[in-house]
Amino acid sequence: MNRLAMALGMAAWFLAAAPAMSRSSFKSEAGPPAAAPLADGDHGPVGIFDGHQDVGEVRHAGSVEVDQEHGVHTVTGSGANMWGERDAFHFAWKRASGDVTLSAIIGFVGQSNEPHCKACLLFRQNLEADSPYVDVALHGDGLTSLQFRETKAGPTHEIQIQGDGPHHDLAIEKKGKYVRAYVRTRTGWEFTGAALRFDLTDPFYAGIGVCSHNADLTEKATFMGVDLSGPLPASPEGAAQFSTLETMSFPSMDRRVVYRSTTRFEAPNWLPDGKSLIFNSEGRIHRVSVKGGKVEPIDTGFATRCNNDHGLSPDGKMLAISDQSQGDHRSRIYTLPIIGGEPALITREGPSYWHGWSPDGRMLAYCAERNGEFDIYTIPAGGGGEVRLTSAKGLDDGPEYSPDGKWIYFNSMRTGTMQIWRMAPDGNGQEALTADEFNNWFPHPSPDGKWLVFLSYEKDVTGHPADKDVGLRRMSLGDRKIDVIARFRGGQGTINVPCWSPDGKRIAFVTYQSIP
Repeated sequence: MNRLAMALGMAAWFLAAAPAMSRSSFKSEAGPPAAAPLADGDHGPVGIFDGHQDVGEVRHAGSVEVDQEHGVHTVTGSGANMWGERDAFHFAWKRASGDVTLSAIIGFVGQSNEPHCKACLLFRQNLEADSPYVDVALHGDGLTSLQFRETKAGPTHEIQIQGDGPHHDLAIEKKGKYVRAYVRTRTGWEFTGAALRFDLTDPFYAGIGVCSHNADLTEKATFMGVDLSGPLPASPEGAAQFSTLETMSFPSMDRRVVYRSTTRFEAPNWLPDGKSLIFNSEGRIHRVSVKGGKVEPIDTGFATRCNNDHGLSPDGKMLAISDQSQGDHRSRIYTLPIIGGEPALITREGPSYWHGWSPDGRMLAYCAERNGEFDIYTIPAGGGGEVRLTSAKGLDDGPEYSPDGKWIYFNSMRTGTMQIWRMAPDGNGQEALTADEFNNWFPHPSPDGKWLVFLSYEKDVTGHPADKDVGLRRMSLGDRKIDVIARFRGGQGTINVPCWSPDGKRIAFVTYQSIP
């Protein structure tokens, strides 16, 4: 069966099986139907779109045909790629403003040897080849991802959508500051977990596009039941609060959805083999494969109120947790085998919040409140007396050892705003690494000691609350230059604890979205 037949077959199944709210919730803004297929290079209206044209340099002119009877737009496109700093593809577009949703059932026509050809639903600032844009793209090999270029002539990144693919029935929604990707299932539209903060100025262009990913060839894709309208309808049950576990790869800074849930979870750590992650949810610690799949709880015995301050020993055999299930319900630090077991108490005083394990496995670093002041402390990993390392007025938090053990990185309010600091393991040589307009939290050094990733809130945000517009930023420790590597909704729970993969090629973090 060729790809067109597969796409039409799936379209028929979706349209017959999905609830009425799924498709009828979109009200078509289709214009006058085209009387006949438009000639290559014609920039006039076609189907529901105001115009269509090749964007960027292509060797073969693209086209759009409309089958009014079956509600299908067929787009033929060439172009070397939609990626990097410039694009080349064929685009059928309509001017749009405000909050909009674009949906269609997508399928490629015929056979192709190019796995990276793309059929897209996209929002684009303008028709220039290097325009900022965001799209949900179905690739020839079945990969589905939310792709985006945030600035003119800037790099392109993506968030790969997790799950069995390919996904054919897709929607992209712009609502306020955020763009989100959806797939349709038997029960309706399902949020994929792929979302980002993205700036589009009204008016912008919304439409469908095809790129062959081979300048010498063309590719053809069908877009069935294309709808362009306002945001997805609100559920009568109210908004769902989604947590999404993601990874980001370096140096590409591309992201991948690992797991998503309407049950809130926080603070991912990597297991030493780099194949699994742990996180906390509803007071327990859970494990999941980096590839996604089943989430399994770790037995923490009596510790059933674990918070988001947890992590593994350097050899990967022991787990440190911060739990508040006992006695006065003030958080205390315990350790237990990573395979599960009865926790052993480490800090007798509370509240104490674990954040770091020394590279030699001998010491733990943590934030603790004593006599009304939150400061950084260390304690032997097997228990014993604690040592106070900071004494400045204001909150000191988030201590984590450098991989060579020469520094403890932390964040401090001592200057009036939360900034990133470091000090020697005995508390000497305390120095600020940032002094900017943001409130910066939870510094995490890379395994090679070259980079520092941390969370940044806007200057008017106090504390580290959840569900705020935040950025992940990365500092080069060689020259202390800082760049923004992601913008999303997050905060408390995003990267409270060590987040780098053992090989230093990825980080893990959690984003949050309220989906109506």
